[in-house]
Amino acid sequence: MRIPKQGSFSFEVKLDVVRRFLAGETKVDLAREFDLSSPKLIETWARKYRQEGEEGLRPKRAGRPTKPGVERPGPDELQQLRRENERLRAEVAYLGKLRALRAQKRR
Repeated sequence: MRIPKQGSFSFEVKLDVVRRFLAGETKVDLAREFDLSSPKLIETWARKYRQEGEEGLRPKRAGRPTKPGVERPGPDELQQLRRENERLRAEVAYLGKLRALRAQKRR
């Protein structure tokens, strides 16, 4: 064996490897063919496939899961919030300049 490399494999590659492994091909041959760091990786994928089906091989989101009941804004709502944020920034900048002009007139 060689030193394992860091890398991720697409869902399609994982599914192809697992299906061929379950069809009877050896994990060592498949690991060599797909340049996997270890044949053990195929066992892990096959276990997930047996337990969860194809969804078990799909990539998972990194990070902490969101709290239940907390909704994230959708793309339309996000765009609307960004436009509102931009408008409010412009308004704050305008009011700041207006104050500065009034302060100059008082002098």
